[in-house]
Amino acid sequence: MLHDQDLISIQEVRAKVEQAYAAWQKYRTYTQEQVDAIVEAMGAAGRANAQPLAEIAVEETSYGNVQDKMAKNLLCSDLLVRSIRGMKTLGLLREIADRKIVEYGVSLGVVAAIVPTTNPTSTAIYKAIVALKSGNGVVISPHPHAKKCTAATARVMLEAAVAAGAPDGIIQCLDTPTMESTQALMRHDKIAVILATGGSGMVKAAYSSGKPAFGVGPGNVPVLVEKTADVADAVSKIVAGKSFDYGTVCSSEQSLVTCQAMKDAVLGELKKNNAFLCTEEQAAALGKLLVTSGGGINPRCVGQSPTRIAQLAGFTIPPDTSIIAAEIKGVGKMHPLSSEKLSPVLALYFGEGWETSLETCEAILHFGGMGHTAVIFSQDEARIREFAQRMPAFRVLVNTSAPQGSVGITTNLQPSMTLGCGAVGGNSTSDNVSPLHLINIKRLAWAVRLPEEAMPPVEVKAAVRAATPAPAAPAAIDRQTVAAAVEKYLAQKGLGSSGAKPAVVAEVVDRFLAARRASGASVPAPVCSSCAAPAPREPQPPETKPAPPGGPPAPPVAIVDFVCENDVRDAVRAGRKIFIGPKTIVTPAAREAAAANDVLVMAQR
Repeated sequence: MLHDQDLISIQEVRAKVEQAYAAWQKYRTYTQEQVDAIVEAMGAAGRANAQPLAEIAVEETSYGNVQDKMAKNLLCSDLLVRSIRGMKTLGLLREIADRKIVEYGVSLGVVAAIVPTTNPTSTAIYKAIVALKSGNGVVISPHPHAKKCTAATARVMLEAAVAAGAPDGIIQCLDTPTMESTQALMRHDKIAVILATGGSGMVKAAYSSGKPAFGVGPGNVPVLVEKTADVADAVSKIVAGKSFDYGTVCSSEQSLVTCQAMKDAVLGELKKNNAFLCTEEQAAALGKLLVTSGGGINPRCVGQSPTRIAQLAGFTIPPDTSIIAAEIKGVGKMHPLSSEKLSPVLALYFGEGWETSLETCEAILHFGGMGHTAVIFSQDEARIREFAQRMPAFRVLVNTSAPQGSVGITTNLQPSMTLGCGAVGGNSTSDNVSPLHLINIKRLAWAVRLPEEAMPPVEVKAAVRAATPAPAAPAAIDRQTVAAAVEKYLAQKGLGSSGAKPAVVAEVVDRFLAARRASGASVPAPVCSSCAAPAPREPQPPETKPAPPGGPPAPPVAIVDFVCENDVRDAVRAGRKIFIGPKTIVTPAAREAAAANDVLVMAQR
């Protein structure tokens, strides 16, 4: 009998993955209609149990508050379910008649769902629903400090799914989660994909597991209040977002940024919304408390009430305080409150103007929120769009609380509890993850063209070959033949002499001849180049430059008709000049090469 906790947990992983995989073998044959009925039943069960699950979560973790955790449960069991109602995920997805393509949705298998302690019930509801909506099974790995409430949520989801016709075992949850068991889950051969929500270490472990993974990143969210904003509306929404579940949502506001001219108005509205404004000494105490010496978040402070945070920092605030606000002067390690805090504490910045505000918001994101979320309150459309372009964040919200906007409550973003941060945040997606991320798409495609119709270079070479008689031995292809073949091809495409510039034709000819030389084919030196002796122009007299008055006549020079890049290179190597006239065609590449070497000389005919 096993007694080692890690061995027990790893054995549990193996057993529960096998059960979920066996159930998925049946579930993968279900129709879209059957799957949708199961998801609706899960949503109804989540709504019915939203409050008791929230109560269990707060009791077990001591993070956040019941009212807001209940709201997050309803986000995932109500708004999420409504947003994916009618979404096609399995079987025939669509037919694209004009492209002769048909697309089919195919489930992946078993999803490994890593659930954090900050949102232990809502995330479990969300991941169970998106996994089953996409035709997959799921094994949930709770945080060790939230295993009871997460397991209770998984049971609610499983019972509802089975009652609606899902195979028993399609949803599994680890009862004895450990770091080792979570690692074993993510690396199990029968896990198809990982949904990792949690700390950066857990997300990195998911990406290094060898499995496809969707992870998240830290959300150091800046909020810019621009001069055209409705300050009263902006501050009330910022306070509502920062206080939501005591700041445990990763997209909670972390810093309010505005210009010095708006400072009095912003501070006045913060007081109206029961925010406590810290002194410099209190702000310094908060910085030491909330952020560890290594730059991490103090777990004792995560999701605690404002009064509890103040008590831990050594000062007292009114019991009805909504959030704690503290002005700081910079961003970075020397200013700990400029980082993500996961508590109802808001940093305040007052700069000189618009550009300074933009730079501050960028610095905040670079310090710990790359790719996540940024917010602006403004009525100026141009500045809103400039802000969106500048911020290294993939959710840029306008005139809304950050948590509610980022997860799709107050915006039309996809309702989700897994918010990707893209490549800059170390994630594989920048999306709000949905059921569509958990399927593969099979495509049925008919032939619509011949290969030679899809690849113009092949057609050019074919035209050249057709225009050149096959010799008994390898023969040289002169420039005129190639140019004629190219012009014939362009004419077939509606780009005849009126539409194709001589330089364009010349560039194509040069590339073709260069390729022939590289392949070892017999290609003569370009007849237009000055790198070879010019052909006689009889009966025309040789071209000469006019003799200066009173001096001997100038020696004759050859004015060439065409200059390519190779001509210039040959002339540079030989130390010669290339004489051109008003009608000489010089390719752009040749002009660029000649400009640095003073090779081209303009002569008059």
